[in-house]
Amino acid sequence: MSSTIAVIGSTGKTGRRIADLLDERGLTVRRLARGTSPAFDWEHPEGWPQALHGVERLYAAYVPDLAVPGSDAAITRLIEVARNAGVRRIVLLSGRGEDGARRCEDILLASGIPATVVRASWFTQNFTEGMLRDAALSGVLALPAGDVREPFIDVDDIAAVAVEALTGEGHEGRLYEVTGPQSLTFAEVATMLSEINGREVVYLPVTFDEFHAAVAAAEGPEVATMLTELCREVLDGRNEATATGVSEVLGRPARDVRTVLTEAGVVGAWA
Repeated sequence: MSSTIAVIGSTGKTGRRIADLLDERGLTVRRLARGTSPAFDWEHPEGWPQALHGVERLYAAYVPDLAVPGSDAAITRLIEVARNAGVRRIVLLSGRGEDGARRCEDILLASGIPATVVRASWFTQNFTEGMLRDAALSGVLALPAGDVREPFIDVDDIAAVAVEALTGEGHEGRLYEVTGPQSLTFAEVATMLSEINGREVVYLPVTFDEFHAAVAAAEGPEVATMLTELCREVLDGRNEATATGVSEVLGRPARDVRTVLTEAGVVGAWA
């Protein structure tokens, strides 16, 4: 394949890995983010035509999240820009259990452009390089999750599935729901972190109001409201079941949480 594959969100968890995998295959990759040239900024659609000019295949991860109001309008506009640019395949990262994400999935799959949706559960890497890394370092995971179980997914598995959807055949019109192989409570993950790091990490269940106040103090009220509403929507048990998207696409099981966290510890994720 000699055509250009664009990766929107190339500095994020999934996009960075996808772009690297495509590079390793010797493919032509256009990494797109707010700081790239050309730039892609979800808040400045006037720059999208230039960013997608000459692109044949496209991976998109929407920021901040497909669950937020207005995401459907953004995805609708992206599809039109992509169509005008001649994009012939789109792979969209989506989230499990999110009504807003479902609307965006439906819009894409009905667009007429060959498309694939990768619907993912909570990332295991949130504990190693994301919003919960600092909490793991502090020794307290404070979340409004009660004893809900979550089948955390390895982001490397998401990237591998997305790359296959971008480059392989037979994925058009498909929705792959990707999770890890087991569902764990946040308390169980805290115990794993304690064992791997050799220092205690505890899970502290908090109310949504308490969570909002803590995030607002650290990240501001807008981020706090977005994350609180997202947690309120999905941390009610609706996503506890595992899914088979990874094995469907890759022909192997999804990687488990302990393996991913152990490997992260070896390379100093919490140093």
